[in-house]
Amino acid sequence: MYIARRIGSGVALLFLVVSATFILMNLNPDAAVRNILGEFATPEQIQRKTTELGLNQPLVLQYTTWLGHALTGDLGHSWTTNAPVSTAVIQRLPISLSLVLTSTAVTAGVSVVVGMLAAIRRGVIDRSVQVLAVVGFAMPNFWFALVLVSAFAISVRLLPATGYVPFERNPQLWAVSLVLPVASLAVGTIASTAQQVRAATIEVLNRDFVRTLRSRGLPNRSIILKHVLRNAASPALTVLSLQFVGLLAGSVVIERIFAIPGLGSMVVTSAQAGDAPQVLGVVAVMVVIVVIVNLTIDVLTGWLNPKVRLS
Repeated sequence: MYIARRIGSGVALLFLVVSATFILMNLNPDAAVRNILGEFATPEQIQRKTTELGLNQPLVLQYTTWLGHALTGDLGHSWTTNAPVSTAVIQRLPISLSLVLTSTAVTAGVSVVVGMLAAIRRGVIDRSVQVLAVVGFAMPNFWFALVLVSAFAISVRLLPATGYVPFERNPQLWAVSLVLPVASLAVGTIASTAQQVRAATIEVLNRDFVRTLRSRGLPNRSIILKHVLRNAASPALTVLSLQFVGLLAGSVVIERIFAIPGLGSMVVTSAQAGDAPQVLGVVAVMVVIVVIVNLTIDVLTGWLNPKVRLS
């Protein structure tokens, strides 16, 4: 029942987001057609293109037709390139996933270590984490990206300023091409996630069972790794799932800055051109990814804390 409820809420979220996006992208069909044909298009050309794209049909009929095809994996054709949207999404999806998942892994690893050190050692480390959490939350990732490019790609010329190398072509160059984009995305999330890990760890350290384990003479390292970390992981995973959504949204801007040909840059270009099928396709895929990640986090949280399954 626990997993079924999570799947049901994920499907509802997908339906609501896709429906809202479809309505917003099709509120003004004349503007979309004019974007495709250009500002000097004649009324006859606009009318002909509107009929060709099916935009003269009722909005409900347009939506049900699109949804029926989407459920079979057919996301339609781009209005600007006439290429299948599914093909474009499949080509760009691994690029965006490599950026976002790498950023999430870096965020998880660094924030757990830093947050637990701050909770256990306190003092300077603890105060530094709290200051960095505020700074990281307030600092725009696009601004930090430009600072990194200026420092490590222009001044020092240590790392590439733009571009992406596929993993299958050269794993080493792939890793190098992701250093600056991942750092730009992860810096803010590391600081805020570390703060949440710190708070969760302190709360667990103050519980009675930890004092009981210490009174029995168990090594502090064993208590931290086997008991405290497991109990503090549940709230940390919840925060990390929220951070993943933020990383996915932030990748839209970061991909544009670093000229990475992922879904983020694709959806920006498509939105500017009024290409509704491509925007809808990217949004649908992104929401599916979010639902899958949140479901995975929920399953892990339920495994770490069985009480969650009863909620």
